[in-house]
Amino acid sequence: MDFLLLVVRKLLRTNSRFVKVVLMSATINCKEFADYFAVPVQNKVNPAYIFEVEGKPYAVEEYYLNDLEHVHHSRLSPHLLEEPVITKDIYEVAVSLIQMFDDLDMKESGTKTWSGTPFVSERSSVLVFLPGLGEINYMHELLTNMVHKRLQVYPLHSSVTLEEQNNVFLSPVPGYRKVILSTNIAESSVTVPDVKYVIDFCLTRTLVCDEDTNYQSLRLSWASKTSCDQRKGRAGRVSKGYCYRLIHKDFWDRSIPDHVIPEMLRCPLGSTILKVKLLDMGEPRALLATALSPPSLSDIERTILLLKEVGALAVSGQRGDENPHDGELTFLGRVLAQLPVNQQLGKLIVLGHAFGCLDECLIIAASLSLKNFFVMPFRQHLDGYRNKVDFCGNSKSDCAALVEAFRAWQTCRQRGELRHPKDELDWGRLNYIQIKRIREVAELYEELKTRISQFNMYVDSRRPVMDQEYTYKQRFILQLKHVPPYGFLYYKQLQSLFRQCGQVRSIVFDGAKAFVEFSRNPTERFKTLPAVYMAIKMSQLKVSLELSVHSAEEIEGKVQGGAVSKLRNTRVNVDFQKQTVDPVQVSFNTLDRSQKITDLFLTIDVTEVVEVGHFWGYRIDEKSSEILKKLTAEISRLKLVPLPVHPHPDLVCLAPFADFDKESYFRAQILYVSGNSAEVFFVDYGNRAHVALDVLMEIPCQFLELPFQALEFKICKMRPSARCLVCGEHWSGRASRRFSSLVSGHALLVKVFSVVHGVLHVDAYLSSALQDAVNVRDVLVKEGYAELAEEPYESKQSHEVLKGLFSKSAEYVTDMSEPSALKDDKKYLIRILLESFSSNKLGNPNCKAILHGPFNPYELRCHSLTRISKFRRVRIEKESINSVIISDSPEDLHQRMLVAASLSVNATGSTMLLRETSLMPHIPGLPALLSMLFAPVMELRVDRDGKCYTGVLCGLGWNPTTGAPLLPEHDMELAFDVQFSVEDAIEINILRAAINKLVCDGPNGSMCLGPERITQLQDNARQKLLGLFCPLKPREKIVPKWHEKPYEWNQVDLKLVMEQADRESSRGKNTFLYQLHKLIVLRS
Repeated sequence: MDFLLLVVRKLLRTNSRFVKVVLMSATINCKEFADYFAVPVQNKVNPAYIFEVEGKPYAVEEYYLNDLEHVHHSRLSPHLLEEPVITKDIYEVAVSLIQMFDDLDMKESGTKTWSGTPFVSERSSVLVFLPGLGEINYMHELLTNMVHKRLQVYPLHSSVTLEEQNNVFLSPVPGYRKVILSTNIAESSVTVPDVKYVIDFCLTRTLVCDEDTNYQSLRLSWASKTSCDQRKGRAGRVSKGYCYRLIHKDFWDRSIPDHVIPEMLRCPLGSTILKVKLLDMGEPRALLATALSPPSLSDIERTILLLKEVGALAVSGQRGDENPHDGELTFLGRVLAQLPVNQQLGKLIVLGHAFGCLDECLIIAASLSLKNFFVMPFRQHLDGYRNKVDFCGNSKSDCAALVEAFRAWQTCRQRGELRHPKDELDWGRLNYIQIKRIREVAELYEELKTRISQFNMYVDSRRPVMDQEYTYKQRFILQLKHVPPYGFLYYKQLQSLFRQCGQVRSIVFDGAKAFVEFSRNPTERFKTLPAVYMAIKMSQLKVSLELSVHSAEEIEGKVQGGAVSKLRNTRVNVDFQKQTVDPVQVSFNTLDRSQKITDLFLTIDVTEVVEVGHFWGYRIDEKSSEILKKLTAEISRLKLVPLPVHPHPDLVCLAPFADFDKESYFRAQILYVSGNSAEVFFVDYGNRAHVALDVLMEIPCQFLELPFQALEFKICKMRPSARCLVCGEHWSGRASRRFSSLVSGHALLVKVFSVVHGVLHVDAYLSSALQDAVNVRDVLVKEGYAELAEEPYESKQSHEVLKGLFSKSAEYVTDMSEPSALKDDKKYLIRILLESFSSNKLGNPNCKAILHGPFNPYELRCHSLTRISKFRRVRIEKESINSVIISDSPEDLHQRMLVAASLSVNATGSTMLLRETSLMPHIPGLPALLSMLFAPVMELRVDRDGKCYTGVLCGLGWNPTTGAPLLPEHDMELAFDVQFSVEDAIEINILRAAINKLVCDGPNGSMCLGPERITQLQDNARQKLLGLFCPLKPREKIVPKWHEKPYEWNQVDLKLVMEQADRESSRGKNTFLYQLHKLIVLRS
């Protein structure tokens, strides 16, 4: 607004002297604006004319804390009340006021109470102004606990759904009082006509720019008198009103500011300076000095540097000629000045054009520029989070979820499924999407498409013919603490607490801890289960985990004369699939009996490929074949009985399978049920099939005693190559087809390396004879589908156990397991205790136990790479998919990168809050590659001998005159964890030059290119990007070595520096987005 007034004022004094401008506002400072638009007439300055229009609302009485001493009897410290914070005492004052309004209503109306209640029939509404959602939640909790007061409480906040916002306009139930808890959204944007009482905490959260980081931050501060008067005006619309300001009167007069600080003084100046450059009205600092509230010179200098960092203004090729107050507008800067989005999102659109993914980038930019269309309903946060995770798939990206949801809505509309408004609203409720907001995103998406078309950027409606990989280019143990003694008695309660997360397979109780394991579909790839993310999310949201329990003394006194006390510290396993509760055998040198193998070399038949390196099969040696043959014969002689219970996942039963036109029944586990059919997994062979529910039969108990014969295998010491990670969810389609052609339907010889959670980690060979066998892993590595990797710690540990078991001295290994008699005794006591508990011999539980957790040992934390925020705490917004990050491969120590679409800091500046995040693929060296590729300037670090690169410093560079860094706060120092060569640095420069060709001015610029040439350049940029991230030979792993002088520029011998410049920049016409990096020559 300040910039608009500045331009209007300048034009009024130059080429538009006879144009009349009218400014209107209910709370405007008339004199300030009249003086600003003063006109010089006859050697004196005449202020603009002022016209006042008086309104006549109902009277509104004002009260302050001084007037409410009869409400709060405790002494409120004036010192505490002057801090912009709400204390518990002030909350209690607000609650007491709401309770007193009934007396005031009856006194004013002179009527008696309604239907025997202490309330009048029509209770006036209350509007409470609070600074943010956290304060609204706290106040909501206080009021909803007052059930007898008959209050209908509605939160009103920008994140609340539109349906919930509309509730504030509804009339309350007769005899109930409507209480609206609102931020400043109700100050002017929303008007509720029936409000009689306003309670104002006189606080607000203001968007300010952090002085150190330049990151935007919402800080708690006192609202201005103008804003408070606006809030007061919400009452007195239909009758006399009352306004209660919860501060002292003298503090109001002395300390509350009259007006809010102008936006130009507290928000980034980037878009303002770009508009100045586009209007060509002179140097930015000269023009902005004439603003109503001119920004400081240091703010202008900093903004110029930030615009050079983003590429909107050109970085000078000659470092000494850098103008700190101005810069040449680049092609990117011209585009950004025309787009109604911030600079980072505008740059995303331009780079989307360069890499041929413009449509996706437009959707992301439009979605991030407006309020999030994903719904996180009040008190239903977990359901909203689960839905968002479903949309993102395996991408671990909020932006990908936005794209998928937007396209799903677009597709449904194009098919005609959402013709009626009701159908569209129902679709939105089902998918936790706000229809009004996604429509606004669609409007902005179309507007952005129109605006970028003037720069020769178009969405290609004719998608290129590509394979399935095009789509992808663009542990499950939880721990709870503070479990009460004999926690296994309450396993059903614990199971029900996690039912909304997923199917619980087992719970192990160990003292005051419980370990929850969720069921895994045996035909799905290895990954952290969604149920684990949901459970960790419950912990983040502070969902109460409460058990109704008996005291340990009570249990020990009532059962078996206290003999059960020996179970107090026993580790107990509850298996929900087998319906057993058993003491856990503690052993340090043996495998579980169900996992025990008799030989390290097995001949198997592969029946089911889950993914590359992960498959199911069964042993085909003579002894195993005889067991399967005997089992099949016994089942065929059975008289089959239908299932006595309704089919459900994890249920073991008998299911038919046709082989060579002969149908027989086999043992099977139900994976999932859909309509009248189910998918089953044959537990003795490892394959699966779809069958009708009515052909599933009950399995007799004796047939469950034999361990399942199917074995699950994982090829050891192997991980996807970088190309596979880029071209697929985990493995590319080509890799999957190649692996299937190698193993499917074939007999393999496998050598067991380890056994982890029942999965055999193996070396697989394509021949039954070891001497002329071909290792499957070697084939995949040679063909570029896989690369060698480290085995997890659990696998290495199991390998050592197996080596001991199968060594010559294995018979001398001492078994440290519990004696069988002791184990049977504990099992008997557990059964007695469970029977006493279920038959209610212990009576009803009389205590409550609050559990802490759940926790996951592989949960990750993030830290910042930039200099200014290196030691600041990082927190990810709870709505983000990556608010829970769990490592799928904790043995892999390569650096990973999390990218945030927006970032802010808390009021103290100690914590950074990340929003709309994306977890980048786990490709070794990717953080360093991305930093070097997109950094304005970089300086490679070399070792003392100058023979190899050890790291890189990225930023805006340094001033050769002063030796100081230009923008030190944003400098990033990285130590390499893989080996980079001179060839890699050259490839980075080639790719930067390829991007420049698509985003540049001039006769050969992108504005003059035809569609075919643009497509050709885009394909070239994409191929070079993939080639950089996915080299034919994986980069060698190295130990990171940090530079001895971190964040210091000009640390390289100038004799080793090689300039890389193109013709245009050498002629002084450098308006490219990216200048070419200087290379450091390595010594041989």
